[in-house]
Amino acid sequence: MISKELLARIRKIEIRTRRMVDELTAGAYHSVFKGSGIEFDEVREYTDEDDASDIDWNVTARMGSPYIKKYVEERELTVMLAVDASASGRFGGGDKTKSETVAEIASVLAFSAIRNHDKVGLLLFTDRTELYLPPKSGSVHGLRLVRELLARKPENGGTDIPAALRSLSRMLPKKAVVFLISDLIDEHDFKKPLSIANRRHDVIAVRVLDPKELELPPLAELSLADAESGATGLFRGGSKAAAKAYAAFAAKAHAANRDICARAQVDLIDIRCGDDLVKPLMVFFRQREHRLARE
Repeated sequence: MISKELLARIRKIEIRTRRMVDELTAGAYHSVFKGSGIEFDEVREYTDEDDASDIDWNVTARMGSPYIKKYVEERELTVMLAVDASASGRFGGGDKTKSETVAEIASVLAFSAIRNHDKVGLLLFTDRTELYLPPKSGSVHGLRLVRELLARKPENGGTDIPAALRSLSRMLPKKAVVFLISDLIDEHDFKKPLSIANRRHDVIAVRVLDPKELELPPLAELSLADAESGATGLFRGGSKAAAKAYAAFAAKAHAANRDICARAQVDLIDIRCGDDLVKPLMVFFRQREHRLARE
């Protein structure tokens, strides 16, 4: 039974993301992804405009004149949302936590897939698989996916991106478009698993960042706690040198993840909490569309 409060939250996020979905689906959403293969279209007589290499000699022998088989690209996509539900998502220095931003991004992508008659599934993970919804199409399934994103309380708090990627490989028999939505904060080395997953699927990393993770607040002392491990500590700041050192450390960590994605040939989209969600997604779609046009 869905509570009135949860129903209101689902309705709110549906309304909030409707404009974003309209913008994405009116743009290059479907043109930048290839289908999972080719499917048979028709058998017809050969004409002078056709390529002779398309002649099907078995059909030709039976019919007594040249015939060709035509195939078309299978356009229905399978979109899988691999969503990081670890405890680090509870952090938020502004109006929204990272997990709330993640839920909105996943909802926009889910509704965009549904709008384009694609199948969409959900893998919610921490350092284990918290929930798996197999890919399906239809608005009812899309709303269920959003409900799980908002209502599901993860049992664990850690992060294991390699395990999540391995799980996807077992669960998805055919090629899929996989959006890995995470802050990419993980003590596990996910470079090789990411590369392997991208060879089989089309993986796009959507990294959700909070501005407070990138720069040190102007405070003399900060009491810090790791949401995933529970470790605590006191950070003494307040000086320009401390702020500079903190910013350099954060930049190095985020650059390392950017390098991992680049080496795995995985596109990386950065979205900051509180910023417009659609703009970086549209930039990604336009860049990929231009890249495909050059290939």
